[in-house]
Amino acid sequence: MYQTILRLPTVKSRTGMSRSSIYNAVKEGTFPRQINLGPRAVGWLESSIDTWIQGRIELSAKVGV
Repeated sequence: MYQTILRLPTVKSRTGMSRSSIYNAVKEGTFPRQINLGPRAVGWLESSIDTWIQGRIELSAKVGV
């Protein structure tokens, strides 16, 4: 199965979150964990980010009702 790995600038753009907000949310367990790509490189699975975004949309819809 084909998986796309997103680097931080793309994750920031897709979510509208800052770097520090992303890492704080990872630490709190409310955002998908990054995967290690090398000694100084990380990324996120696109499918995990898409699922997180969809969850935020659904949560927003419930709160808005």
